[in-house]
Amino acid sequence: MKLLLIAVTGLLLTTGAIAGTPDQEAHVRLAIQSFYDAFNSHGFEHAENYTTEDWNHINPGGGRTEGRASVLEELHEVHATFLKGVSDTIEGMDVRFAAPDVAIATVRSRMSTFTTPNGTRHINEGHIRTFVVVKRGQRWLIMQDQNTTIGG
Repeated sequence: MKLLLIAVTGLLLTTGAIAGTPDQEAHVRLAIQSFYDAFNSHGFEHAENYTTEDWNHINPGGGRTEGRASVLEELHEVHATFLKGVSDTIEGMDVRFAAPDVAIATVRSRMSTFTTPNGTRHINEGHIRTFVVVKRGQRWLIMQDQNTTIGG
């Protein structure tokens, strides 16, 4: 039995398998839900409670914005214009731990109808977003996200 325990432990260490506790996963999910709540309220208030100062955002068009202040500036701009009143609803989320203090989450969501500045109308569009969430002190915070359109 002892030999089996040693073998399993060794296998887990060599495969890099890391499991977060249910409490850790709940905190990661809370940070991500806070982002979606802020998206849907269009204010992104208290972003420091769910994002790191060095947060990076990659939008569906492939643009990358670095740093919380710059990301918030971009988000306020698009939410004051073509995303004004648009909602994004989580349809599914999975969370995996890359390290005890790093989680990767994949979120499938659906956005309400909107029209981009180039005149393209997006109706009930699906999105998939990948989040890198890190533990800083006692809090889990979004460090990076990438949003990809996956269609209707």
